[in-house]
Amino acid sequence: MPVSRLSLFSLAVLSSLSLSGAAHAADDDTIVTDRPGVAESSKVVGKGRVQLETSVAWERQRDEALHSRTLTTPSLLRVGLGDTLELRIETDGRTIEHDADPASGAHAIAAGWADTELGLKWHVADQQGSHPSLGWLLHAALPSGSHDFKGHGVRPTLRLSAEWELPGDYALGLMPGVGSDSDDNASRYGYGVFALNLGKDFGDHAHGFVELAAPQITHASHGGTQMLFDTGMSYIVNRNCQVDFAVTHGLNHRTPDLGLAFGLSLRM
Repeated sequence: MPVSRLSLFSLAVLSSLSLSGAAHAADDDTIVTDRPGVAESSKVVGKGRVQLETSVAWERQRDEALHSRTLTTPSLLRVGLGDTLELRIETDGRTIEHDADPASGAHAIAAGWADTELGLKWHVADQQGSHPSLGWLLHAALPSGSHDFKGHGVRPTLRLSAEWELPGDYALGLMPGVGSDSDDNASRYGYGVFALNLGKDFGDHAHGFVELAAPQITHASHGGTQMLFDTGMSYIVNRNCQVDFAVTHGLNHRTPDLGLAFGLSLRM
């Protein structure tokens, strides 16, 4: 059974039990997540911590040839291996795609499981003055999903997360990166990743953000560049729980024109 079909919540519980004797972070710390934007945090969960970040996401894309709606359940399991290193298991989870031909009215539905990614995050520096907090993220997507949603071979990505805490409870995040993928002809190609995120805290519990992102920067022959604008809010329920939502607007025809996501993050 592919890893993507496993319950990430069950994995979190098992990992939590196996790490129950490890040192935990200070009692006054608060959950920090890698969602709901594209840019991810430079921080790790901490030694002995297990954190599950899961959601329901919906996207719509319309053009002259096809109308498509996709429902996914993106989830990320983070396991603290040390004070600066974490293991990551990520997937878009259960995926349901509805396609319609606007000319003929024909409909098609595909459902299955998305591929799973395995990765590591390494927090390399805290913010010092104008120098940002930094973290490296190395992931590899595996062809482990259902037939309709399975990629071609192993697809690695390398991203750098840089964060600055600014006056007035603002924060700036920057995430450049590179990746490698294969097309339907098994031809390997490279692409870039970029995200710029401006966030603001509203009191001790609420956080809002706006973001400009390009999840894929590549030649048109390999799908072209995708660009989007997204905004959203997160709310800290308690030190170990966050809820969030985000709205996404595609900025070109290669990107879904509208997206909605609702998330829940739990730290154990």
